[in-house]
Parts: sequence; structure tokens; C-alpha cells
Amino acid sequence: MSSRRVVLNLALASLRYRAAASLASFVAILIGCGLLIACAGLFETAIVLQAQPQRLAATPVVVGGSSAFKLPDEESETVPYAERAGLAADQLVKIGAVQGVQRVVPDVSFPAVLLKDGAPEGTSVLSGHGWDSAALGGYVLRDGTQPQAPGQVVVDSATAEAAGLKAGSPVDLAVDGRKLTFTVAGVAEPGQTVKAPAFFFSAPDAQQFSAHQGRADLAGVFPAEGVDAGELAARVAEQVPGISVLTGDDRGSAEFLGVDGSRLPLILLAAVFGGMVLVVMALVVSATISLTVRQRQQELALLRATGATPKQVHRMVVAETMAVGAVAALCGVVAGSLLGNRIFATSVSIGIVPDELVFRQDIIAFGAGIVATLVIVYAAAWFAALAASRARPIQALAEASIPNAKVNPLRRMGAVVFGVATVLLAGTTLFMPADTASAIGGPAVLTGAIAVALLGPEIMAYVADRFGPFVRRVAGRDATLAVINSRARAVAFAAVLTPITLATAVALGNVYSETTAQKAQVAAYAEQLKADAVVSTAAGGIAPEALAQIRSTPGVATASPLVTSSGWIEQPYDGNGSDPLRLLGVAAEDQGGTVLATEVTQGSLKNLTGESVALPASVADDLELKVGDKITMRLGDGAQAQVTVVALLDSPSSYASMVLPVDLLAAHTTSGMATQVLVKAADGSDVVSALTDRLKDWPGIAVGGDDALLESFQAGADVEAMINYLLAVLAIAYAAIAAVNTLAVAVLARRREFGAQRLAGADRGQVRRMLFIEGGIVAVAGLVLGIVISLFTVLPMAISTGQIIPSGPIWVFLGVVLAVFLIIWPVTSLSARLAMRKSPIEAVTLPGQ
Repeated sequence: MSSRRVVLNLALASLRYRAAASLASFVAILIGCGLLIACAGLFETAIVLQAQPQRLAATPVVVGGSSAFKLPDEESETVPYAERAGLAADQLVKIGAVQGVQRVVPDVSFPAVLLKDGAPEGTSVLSGHGWDSAALGGYVLRDGTQPQAPGQVVVDSATAEAAGLKAGSPVDLAVDGRKLTFTVAGVAEPGQTVKAPAFFFSAPDAQQFSAHQGRADLAGVFPAEGVDAGELAARVAEQVPGISVLTGDDRGSAEFLGVDGSRLPLILLAAVFGGMVLVVMALVVSATISLTVRQRQQELALLRATGATPKQVHRMVVAETMAVGAVAALCGVVAGSLLGNRIFATSVSIGIVPDELVFRQDIIAFGAGIVATLVIVYAAAWFAALAASRARPIQALAEASIPNAKVNPLRRMGAVVFGVATVLLAGTTLFMPADTASAIGGPAVLTGAIAVALLGPEIMAYVADRFGPFVRRVAGRDATLAVINSRARAVAFAAVLTPITLATAVALGNVYSETTAQKAQVAAYAEQLKADAVVSTAAGGIAPEALAQIRSTPGVATASPLVTSSGWIEQPYDGNGSDPLRLLGVAAEDQGGTVLATEVTQGSLKNLTGESVALPASVADDLELKVGDKITMRLGDGAQAQVTVVALLDSPSSYASMVLPVDLLAAHTTSGMATQVLVKAADGSDVVSALTDRLKDWPGIAVGGDDALLESFQAGADVEAMINYLLAVLAIAYAAIAAVNTLAVAVLARRREFGAQRLAGADRGQVRRMLFIEGGIVAVAGLVLGIVISLFTVLPMAISTGQIIPSGPIWVFLGVVLAVFLIIWPVTSLSARLAMRKSPIEAVTLPGQ
């Protein structure tokens, strides 16, 4: 029998006698593999962006405007537009002229909301369409006729049943922000399930209500008989440039506006969390395997003494670990599927991605997760077995009692490298713009944790030596043996220290850097605008008549619609393609002043009309622009605009906004209407009460104070924050499981020691108190190290945003501290109970340390 086979058989046979250690490794690898597969599924979902069409399901080919901005300084990279890009009339003509096209059905969408007792019913606002576009969803009249004259509407069957409508019934709708009464001409049944309500109007009404005159939002293309939809789509894309042509499930991205925009958040979530899991898994698996190998030093020494070569010992340890790893990785397929679906469902529930997006996870995701897991396990086992296999038999027998806490030069050098990387990342963050600083400073928590993991045994030895006397004074006589054990078992306790440090650093670093950045972002947005009252609507937009009433209300000095979007300066190119600038649309300054709070350094906001823009002074300086210069902007729907710089603004250095005339910007948004109006009062008048009374008959309109200005912006910032919170929770959960595993293995391996202590006169309570003090030492050390590491992320973020003290709720810090002790002490108590189940005489005869 070959030596390789003998080593393999010995490795597999030995697994039976180390069930606890094998189980700990199995759980750590299983969950790590599952998380990696889940991340791979998220990444695949972001690449594919599959969203099954509903209202457009009956048309084989869907055509829309260009969906993304091609960055001028990149060959192929594109960034999705913030708004829906439409199709011009000449483009529709060109599409209809392509060979194989039977007909082209344009579709427009505009705000239309069902009213119940004068209030909007539901949240879907872009539900108004022309009757012709009913063919795109296979709608068939179930009752009545199609709308043939102004004032008539066809409602979908689900809405009709819910509201008790039928042909001939009157129905109140808020269309373009106005309450209008229509007659139900008919009720239409879609060809498949459609979640969003749909109201189909006559051609004259649809043309009147659409904010984008002469433009279609998208179009359905029906092939001629015998023409393949895929071939026709390719032909249309080739002959009509500047459009997006979609077939199959890709059509859903044209119907649901949030699908294209979810690619970046999903990639961010998958990439950042995937990288974090790789690091955490490498640290956790390495610590667990190293601990189990250290606990077997005596066994390995005996193998060496009986003739086993270093290579055979090394191979045996690697084979044992890979056997456990292979089984765990295969089981990780099931865990990865469950975790992937759960993480994606959570992402949908908190608003990171739309619920129409379909989660994709196929063999590529599973294969990538398994391969990455096995590579990490092999590397961890290879390095963990190296020291034991190289030791001489007599030296290994001596080290089996008290492992040396001193790390080798290679680990020390690695710790120095990662420590320097942590300092450099923190230093670089200080000089980065606040809106990009988190991407630079965030990895500092990982590099810092890796440095601690590499120096873990020496850190635990230093803590025991330096703070041992203090612990003895505080905790009493039971602490004496605990401090001695912390010093003697520094290698074992370092395996527990690593996940505790990592969990603390990730939790505090991610959460407080995000809350600090969010506070600065919201404050910067608020500092650019000022209002005594904010008029908002849930009906899709503020009608021009409502705006006129607002401006004529007694006590109102200035009233400006507010529109937000994002875009780029294309010529001269600003270089911020992947991070477009925020666009604000407001009315020009009048006799009552302006709602802009930023100081004008050059020019005047009175000229903010027509094709014009007010730029932040910092942006103008970077691009060497001055008042009077003409620039080319790429707006949120992909349209180019030649605008003149009429003013320079002293905007915040971070989160600055370009300001455009509200009419110009609104025309290039999806709805085409403003949903907020900012109002400044004259002479301290109570305009909130006056406006509330004046606008009570307008559907969906609410009047609030200046705090309402931030609500919608805060909601968007909260979605971004949720990504970091989700990352923190997942990473902490995995690190906590790793700490529990490692701690349980470390305690259960000390059964002989506990038996000897009990034979010497100690009772179970004294042993348990000793373990609690040992756990407290590890917990406090991990917390302190995690807090210090997190500061390398949080403090630079605070400074880059102009703050000195980071922002965030104190309960997060207290919760992390409590969570660490809840991880350490309950597991210690349970493990101690299991370890002391046998009598002292039986315990001292067991194998172990």
C-alpha cells in the first residue's frame, strides 16, 4: 500500500476521535461557503438583471431610449441614467421602416392615481397610458368599449373589482396632480398578471396629459408573420442607433424603472460583502484549524517519533481538513441557495432593489463558491500544518504542554504590512472627497483585523503580562489561574480573539462611518436650500394651477418648484462618470428672493432661466470655467443640453449640486413634473397654516415645515445606508458563529485540565468563574482592538466631512459591547458544563491538554 494511501486512511480514521474540532471546522466552512455562493448569486443577478415583464409581456420586442451614459474616458463602461430616456418621433419612424416590423406601438406613461374620498388610493403614480398601448400587455375588453372621446377611461380588471367600477361608472382620478372625473368606458383584462394598476385614456387625453410632448417613453415592436423576434431585435438595434432593444425577460427593465439602477447596488453588495467574507473566512478557518492542530501537538509528535516524515504529517493534516472541507462545501450548496434567497429578499424589503427583479443563481455561482472555499481551506490547512510538521519530535512533545506565543518572522512581517496598509488607507481618506471617502477607508477594518490575527498570540501574551495584576485585583483570587491560563494558552485564545476583533471592527466601522457620512450628506443638502414651508404631493406632481394658488397665498414671498436628478458635465468632461453630480431644479430669483441658501460668489440667479446653469465654484475651478461660458451637459434622461454658466455658488465641498432652471430639468425627468414646492414666508407669516387651508381641495397634497424638505432625500440616503448595515450584520453574524465554534472547541479540549483542578480541590463553580474571567479578558481585548481598528475608518471619514466627532447613535456601540459578552459567556458556560459532565477521575484519563 502506498504511503499516500496510508496517510489518507489514517487521516480519515482520526476524524472519528475529534468530533468537536471537526464539527467546528465544518460549521465555519459550511457557512462561509454558503455566503460566498450567495454573493456569487447576487453578482450574477446584477449582471443578468432579469425582470419578467408584466404590462409589456405581449410584445416580443420592446424599444426604449438609450439606457446608459457611455463615459467619454472609457472604452466600454457605461452608467445608467437616473431617468427614463424616451424615443423621438423620427426614431419611431425609423423603427417602423425596419424590414420585418409589422407595427410599432408607442407607449407614454404619466401620473394617474385612483382617488378614494378625495385621497390617492395606492402608491403607483405612472399608471396613465394611451389606449393603443393596451396591446403591449394583451389587455382585452371584458366590459364596455375602448375610450373614444376625451373624459373616458378604461380601467384594468383588478382596479375595477377593488373599487367596484364597471362600464358607465364615474371615477375620480388625480391626473398630473389635478382631480378629474372620468367615465369608465370599459374594463380590460390583461393577458397575464399585472401588479401595477393601469388606466387607459383616449388618444387626445393621453397626448394632453403626457409631459413629454412629441416623444414616446418606449415602444412595442411586433414582428411580421414568420419573423424571429431575436433576429428582428438585432436588426432594429443595428439600423437605429442610440436606442435600447430588449427581448425576453430583459423587457422588464424597460417596464420597471428601478431595475437598471439596481445593478450598481447589487454589484457593490456582492463585491464588498464577498470580499469581506473571503477575508473573514480565511481568518476564521485558519484560526480554527490552527487551534485544532495545536491541540494535537502531542499526537503529531508521537507520529514523528514512530517514524513518520514531516511530509507525511503535513499531508495527513491537510487531508483531514480537506475531507471536512469538501463535505462542508457540498453542503454549502444548500446553504448558499437558502442564504442567497434570504439576502436578496431582505435587499428587496429594505428598498435596495425592486421586487420585480428575479434572483439568479446557477451552476456558475455554486461552482465559484465551492472552488473559492476549497482554495481557502487548503491554504489554511497547509500553513497550519507547516509548523507542526517541521518540528523535531522531542521539541514538539515539549511544545504540546505550553505552545510558544511568539510568532514567526513571516507572520510578523505580514502584520507590519497590513498595519501599514491600515494607516495608509486612513491617511488617504482624510484627503478624499466625502462622497467617495468611505470606499477608500472602508477596507481599513479588514486590513487592521488581519494584522491583529497575525499577531494574535503575542497580543494575548502581552495582555496577560501587562494587565494581569489589574485583573487579579479586580476579579479576586479566581483570576490568578485565569491570568496564568491566558498567558500559557495565548495561541488558543488568539483564535477566539480574531473573530471578536473582526466583528467589533466591522460593526462599529461600517455603521459609524455610514451614519457620519449620511449626516454630512443630509446636512449639505439642507444647507443648499431654505424654506419655511414645503408642499409635497402623493399624486405624481404639482399642477401649474396649484403652484399659482401657492404663489398667490397671503404671506408667501417666494415659491419655487423643486426637481432633483443627476447628470454630468460632458464638455468639458468632469471625469466623474461613475459618480454623476446631483442636479437641482429651482425657479429663478425674484423679488421675494430665492430658495437657494448657498452664497453666489459670481453672477446672479436672476439669470437662471432658459438654457442656463449655476455651478459650484469648486467644480468651475476644476474645469477652468467662468460666468458666461457655455458647457454641454448630459441630463438624467440622456439628453444633451447646451447651457450657459450664469452663476457660481459657494456650495459644500462634498455633495455639491449643479442648479438648473426647474422647467429645463423637469422636462428631462421621468414624470416631467415637480413633486415639491419650497415656500419662503414674508415677514414671519405662518404660511404652513395658510397653505394647508388654501390647498385642502387638491388631491394628495400635504404641507409641512422645513423638515419635510429632507424626508425624500433622507429616504434615498437610508437605502444607501441599508447596504452598509446589511453588510455589517452579515459579517458580524458570521464572525460570531466563528467565535462560538472556536471558543467551544478550546474549552472542550481542556477536560483533563478541569478534572485535575477538581481533584486538587476546586469545585465546578470555581472552574466556571475562572473560565468566565478568561472569556472576559478575551472579550475586552477584542473590543478594545476592534474599537481602535474601527477608528481608522470612522475618524478619517468624520474629518473628511468637516466633523471632529463621528455621528451615530450610542446604542450601536453599547449593543456591540453587549453582543460580544453574550457571545463569549453563554458559550463558555455551556461548554464548561459539557466539559465537566464526567467525574474528575474519568476526565484526567481522557486525551487532551
